[in-house]
Amino acid sequence: MVDPLAEIVLLLKPTARFSKQVVGAGPWRVSRSDGGDPFYCVVIEGGCRLMLEGSDTVVLQAGDFVLVPAAYGVTMSSVHEVDSTTHSIPVELDKGFYRIGVQHGPTDMRILAGHCSFDSPDAALLVPLMPQLIHIRGEHRLATLVRMLGEESRDSRPARDLVLARLLDVLFIEALRSASGSGVDRGLVQALSDPRLAAAIRAMHAEPARGWTINELAREAALSRSAFFDRFNRVMGMPPMEYLLAWRMALARDLLRHGDIGIAEVAQRVGYSSASTFSVAFSRHVGSPPARYARSAGAGLQEQEETHLDPFEASRKERTEGASALGV
Repeated sequence: MVDPLAEIVLLLKPTARFSKQVVGAGPWRVSRSDGGDPFYCVVIEGGCRLMLEGSDTVVLQAGDFVLVPAAYGVTMSSVHEVDSTTHSIPVELDKGFYRIGVQHGPTDMRILAGHCSFDSPDAALLVPLMPQLIHIRGEHRLATLVRMLGEESRDSRPARDLVLARLLDVLFIEALRSASGSGVDRGLVQALSDPRLAAAIRAMHAEPARGWTINELAREAALSRSAFFDRFNRVMGMPPMEYLLAWRMALARDLLRHGDIGIAEVAQRVGYSSASTFSVAFSRHVGSPPARYARSAGAGLQEQEETHLDPFEASRKERTEGASALGV
C-alpha cells in the first residue's frame, strides 16, 4: 500500500546540521531564527518553555518531544519567570554539550536538541502540509531516536552521513504519525487520520498519472462530490486538484533531478498526454521549462533539447486536460 506520509518525508530529504545536549539552571532565555529550517528537541529532565513566533507559549516537561518543521523564530526559556529582554548565551562545556543560565551548582533542566535542513527544492510546497508545531508526550521511541542522532552526529564512524539520513527519515515519520493524536487539526497528518480522506490521498499517490476527477476521488472517499470537496479543502487547507497538481509537480521535479529519462516519459508518469502540455504546466508552476530545470540540477536527460512549442496549442491542451481533471 502506498504511504503518502513516508513518500513526502523521503522526498523532503532531511539532512542533519547540528545536534547538542543542553543543561540549564536558574532563569535563562534564548532566542534564535532558523530561517524556516526544522528544529526538534526532547526534554530529558526538568522542564522549559517554548514559544514560536506568533504562537502561544508551550510548557515542556520531562518526556516531551517537539518538532517544528519550519522554525522562523524560536524562543526557549526556563520555567522560572524571566524578563522578555533577557538573552542568555549557552556555554560549551564539551563537544556538543552546553550549559545555560547559572553556570555553577546543580542543574534543573536537560534537553537534547537538533537542527536540520531539507535538501529538496519542494520543501516550500511540502512543509506547509505539516503541522506548525508537533508536541508529543510520553513517546520514548522519539527520545531514543533523538539520542541516537546526537551520538551519531558527534562521531566519525563509517557511513555516518547515511545513518544520519536514515535516522532523520525515521524521526520525521515517527513524529508525524504520532501527531495525529496530539491535537493537530489541519494538514496532511490530520487528513491521513480521516479514513475517507486518506483513501483519496492514497489513491492519488498510488496513481499520480491517472486522469483523476473530483467525482472519482469522491468515490474513493465514499463521499458525495460536494461533501468530499468541502472536507478535503477544510482539513488539507487546499482543494483536492490543487494538491494533486502540487504532488505531480513535486514528483516531476524529482524525476528531472535524478532520473535518466526523457521529458516525454516524465510527462507521462505525472499525468500529461504530451511533453508540450507538461512543459507549459511545469514552466508555469516552477518558473522554468523542464529541460532547463534538469540541466540546472545536473541531471542527464535523454532529451536534452527543450521541445519547441506552439504556445497557443500547448495552452489549449493544458486547459483541456485541466478541465478534465477538475471534472467539469
